Amino acid sequence: MGRELQKRKNRSSRPKVRPRTIGRTKAGKKKVNFLGNETIAKNWDRSQTLEQNYKRLGLSTKLNSGAIGPVKIKGRRRDITEEAKYDSLAIAATNSQATAKPQEVRVERDPETGKITKVIQPEQDEAYRNPLNDPLNELSDEEDDGQDGADYGNEDNIIAQLEAQAAQEAELEAKRKRPRQQSAREEEWLANLVKAHGDDTTAMSRDRKLNPMQQSEGDIKKRLKKWKQKHG
Repeated sequence: MGRELQKRKNRSSRPKVRPRTIGRTKAGKKKVNFLGNETIAKNWDRSQTLEQNYKRLGLSTKLNSGAIGPVKIKGRRRDITEEAKYDSLAIAATNSQATAKPQEVRVERDPETGKITKVIQPEQDEAYRNPLNDPLNELSDEEDDGQDGADYGNEDNIIAQLEAQAAQEAELEAKRKRPRQQSAREEEWLANLVKAHGDDTTAMSRDRKLNPMQQSEGDIKKRLKKWKQKHG
């Protein structure tokens, strides 16, 4: 029975319903046209996801989304970000009871009561100078100044390029939308009409000598309004 129904459907003239795949990948996801912008296309990594590329470039996939959140990688949800998981500068937790080592210190006592008033730690003690095991503690101020990460410098450079490109496009768009300017010949023509007829636009439209193209009264009014705004 099932075979007969399949044959009948194949012989039918009704079009087969197929899912629309235009603009989508084989998995059904929307295709990302990252080649639309030259700056982004040069720095795009095809091995990374959309969110990973945008985050590396300093961009945001959703303007209203939070700055920190889980990262989806190949369909899996991770509760921590990749930076937190692979952060080489993360400070490891220490157990003071397990790692504490006995050491000699100098103490100052109150001569009257004998109570300890001050404990002097040895300056050469590395654990005292870096109790949190901070890996940046060994870097001097001279080494740290002016040494930003390569990723962050590249990120700032990409954002600066995109901002400059957006400003240039906005300037071109503003020039394109600028209202039409009257030419010198048009201004001269309107000046002759005003000189001959004053503000009588009806007479201007009927003057075949000064208005050989027979512009309508309404059209002449619009042109005169713009002409008067410029010339007073």
